[in-house]
Amino acid sequence: MTELIAFLEPDRSVTDRRAAILSDLDNLLPEGCLITEERELVPFDTDAFVSYRRMPLAVVLPETTAQVAAVLKYCNDNRIPVVPRGAGTSLSGGAIPQEDAIVIGVSKLNRILEVDFPNRAAVVQAGVTNISISQAVDADGFFYAPDPSSQLACTIGGNIGMNSGGAHCLKYGVTTNNLLGVKIVMFDGSIVQIGGKALDSAGYDLLGLICGSEGQLGIVTEATVRLLAKPEGARPVLFGFQSSVAAGACVTDIIGAGIIPVAIEFMDKPAIEICEAFANAGYPMDVEALLIVEVEGSDAEMEAMLERIIEIARKHGVKTIKESQSATEAALIWKGRKSAFGATGRIADYICMDGTVPLGQLSHVLEKTSEIIDRYGLRVANVFHAGDGNMHPLILFDANDPEESMKAEMAGNDILKLCVDAGGCLTGEHGVGIEKRDLMRHQYTDTDLAQQMRVRAAFDPKWILNPSKVFPLDGRNGSYEARPASGKTAA
Repeated sequence: MTELIAFLEPDRSVTDRRAAILSDLDNLLPEGCLITEERELVPFDTDAFVSYRRMPLAVVLPETTAQVAAVLKYCNDNRIPVVPRGAGTSLSGGAIPQEDAIVIGVSKLNRILEVDFPNRAAVVQAGVTNISISQAVDADGFFYAPDPSSQLACTIGGNIGMNSGGAHCLKYGVTTNNLLGVKIVMFDGSIVQIGGKALDSAGYDLLGLICGSEGQLGIVTEATVRLLAKPEGARPVLFGFQSSVAAGACVTDIIGAGIIPVAIEFMDKPAIEICEAFANAGYPMDVEALLIVEVEGSDAEMEAMLERIIEIARKHGVKTIKESQSATEAALIWKGRKSAFGATGRIADYICMDGTVPLGQLSHVLEKTSEIIDRYGLRVANVFHAGDGNMHPLILFDANDPEESMKAEMAGNDILKLCVDAGGCLTGEHGVGIEKRDLMRHQYTDTDLAQQMRVRAAFDPKWILNPSKVFPLDGRNGSYEARPASGKTAA
């Protein structure tokens, strides 16, 4: 397959020293924390953006912050690139390594260190899975709000790197809105604590800068996250429409009316069929588009909000309204939605896009997305966080067909450009990674990018942290000694 996305050429001064580097790392780490055998490195050669693979020099799985610091200092002193990795669920290639890089994974940093109910906070290591925080505090009536579809596997460290969202972030916000502090290891091995249990800290908002920085400013080893009290009740309701345009217009009017449900999720007909076949969730099969709208609060509060939402839905010709009647039904509704990516993988290869658009542009972008997909002769299943305009078209293709694979990537690029042109942005929660790196100039001017790269270089002057990601390889900040790239860059 011809690759659209380029990688930096491996630094031969690093790869030629592999044996010595591995020996040095072995001396820095306890037994079982260093992976060097090729067959054991294979699981780390890509992430959920499986169209691209690179074999790393080695993989380090540290057990403590001090070990992360020792490895980072060594890599910085020896100009060895480092790729941070959570659970490898990145859909933008954010954790794909390169041949001269050490992968530092956080899977062994997997303990919940403290739960502090009076301050409504928890201190967790970066390798703790997203869902395990809510599971740990559920019996006490609390939860952690951000809920990516990969929450069974994805780590808090990865969530911080990509500023992950989820279905219920319409009301509660994404990771940055639920993050209070981090312990982070800088490029030179120094360890810094930023923020904490207090609601705000003096000085620059470095926490806001780190959240969403895709592992390019340092490696987070611990996080202090916000805990919220569980609502009195919650009820998801299914709304079926005759067209995607009508469903999109309904979402716009719900938010425009000042109504903020806890979640508004969208599925078009292909997505409905895929998810229903997998989960048997009770989705209506005679509609072209489906909204899952969840409200929460007391019974009276939920009834009042649903009454207003139903009134708006009827103005858009809603065909089906189905309220969950039990906790089991509610769980099934969300099982179908949360399983969308996995269920789609059962029937075809796919690329999941992540553009975000203003709500007033939802219907327009859905129409134009269909036109783009038709132009390339492909198929698409749309399933996304409609309440905040975070689009997730799943472009279906055959990965064994090089021409079709190329078309899928090109169609994805066109859809992301469409989102930007509609007043949105390239990513809502998946990050830029390598997938959108060469589209950054479509959203930002060279001046904008230069300023962002100056900030990045202030944290990592040698650009050893995740160096192939986020910024176009050509025209990088002058403090970065750029190596030539291999492969072709996307148009």
